[in-house]
Amino acid sequence: MSQRHVFSTGVALALALVTLQAQQPQTFGAGVSLKETTPLAHLIDRPSDFEGKTVRVEGVVTAVCMHMGCWMALTPEKDADTKTMLIKVDDGVIVFPPSAKGRRAVAQGVVERIGGSREGQEAASEHARSTGTASTAPTAWQLKATGALVYENQ
Repeated sequence: MSQRHVFSTGVALALALVTLQAQQPQTFGAGVSLKETTPLAHLIDRPSDFEGKTVRVEGVVTAVCMHMGCWMALTPEKDADTKTMLIKVDDGVIVFPPSAKGRRAVAQGVVERIGGSREGQEAASEHARSTGTASTAPTAWQLKATGALVYENQ
């Protein structure tokens, strides 16, 4: 094998490794271990069917908490006019970066009513303000996430 061939092979391998690393998602919290994905649109339309269950969802991040990074909103499609699901985490335990907005994300957690949770109500109200929707009736449901993956734009 010539030196030129070895060099070319080495460059090709290095480029493949860089490409592979660029496609690896950023992991938050415990990450995502469930293999089966619950369709986000179905969860948004019928959240009570999933109450108390641990699910994995995928979507596009439409908004992120700008104060503490304690929530993000996911929509099933890139169209920002579609409904979203609030992905809430414990304050300070997981921090979603503002740069996640517009990226594809996967989250895992328990579906719960926001109802009595002050943190959840505040997050829902902030999300409503950030999207320009009515804040008088905050989202009634959230995914209390234990982990998430956020992918680079592709």
